[in-house]
Amino acid sequence: MSASPLPLLVDTNWLAARLGDSDLRVFDCSVTLVPISGGMRPQSGYAAWAAAHIPGSGYVDLIDDLADRASALPFMMPPAAQCAAALGRYGIGPGTRVVLYDSGGHMWATRIWWMLRVLGFDAAAVLDGGLAKWRAEGRPLSTEPSRYPATTFVPQLRPGLFVDKRHVQDTLGSAGVCLVNALSADEHAGRVSRTPRPGRIPGSGNVPAGSLVDPATGAYLPLAELREKFRAAGALDGCRVVTYCGGGIAATSAAFTLVRLGAPEVAVYDGSLVEWSGDPSLPMETG
Repeated sequence: MSASPLPLLVDTNWLAARLGDSDLRVFDCSVTLVPISGGMRPQSGYAAWAAAHIPGSGYVDLIDDLADRASALPFMMPPAAQCAAALGRYGIGPGTRVVLYDSGGHMWATRIWWMLRVLGFDAAAVLDGGLAKWRAEGRPLSTEPSRYPATTFVPQLRPGLFVDKRHVQDTLGSAGVCLVNALSADEHAGRVSRTPRPGRIPGSGNVPAGSLVDPATGAYLPLAELREKFRAAGALDGCRVVTYCGGGIAATSAAFTLVRLGAPEVAVYDGSLVEWSGDPSLPMETG
């Protein structure tokens, strides 16, 4: 299911020049994580979108529409039928192109991008720098409601792009698999934790999702710099790479970047450390 090819990453100039294109669908994917005792509570970004968004853009509801309602874990990939119904309502389908943005360092946009990839939809891009860069450049914002014509989304599932706990267990220690933790260095080492147990899955490398972004602009760093970060973690040695984080969100920014770098086989551990560290029978590593 694909329209005209898009770059994986588009800049604000690219988007500003195409906002009126009839086949273009632009969406804010933002979610806010509110600290609570023992973890974080996700809060919809809908109100912030309604108050100020890129003109013509809609809002993607990751919390309710595009998370598995039957799972006790947050943000898990829903059944294909649930995804298709929501994406069709949003106006995503044959002949459309999609640009995704957020206000949180790309990870919410890349989560939706990765889900679309899993569902076989390739005509999607992430806006480099997201809403923060758009604002910083003084570009227009809107409060006008936006809705695209509904259509039919037909999934063409790609198995293996999301993996589960059993898969990670079965490949733990395998020379052909590289685990990459996208959480901060402190979380990776177990010095701080927002999951049931501190630390990391044994043998993991660490490329924090926050380190992929230029703090001054909010845009991704140049590819050469990103390549060095993942090379140092062993993720560009031709192995299969599985990225993870706390709840499968920041991990998608790492996975998205690895795809941009040409890594041949990349997957995201959907349950990530919320699931893994919550199972006392599974090993954790600190230090």
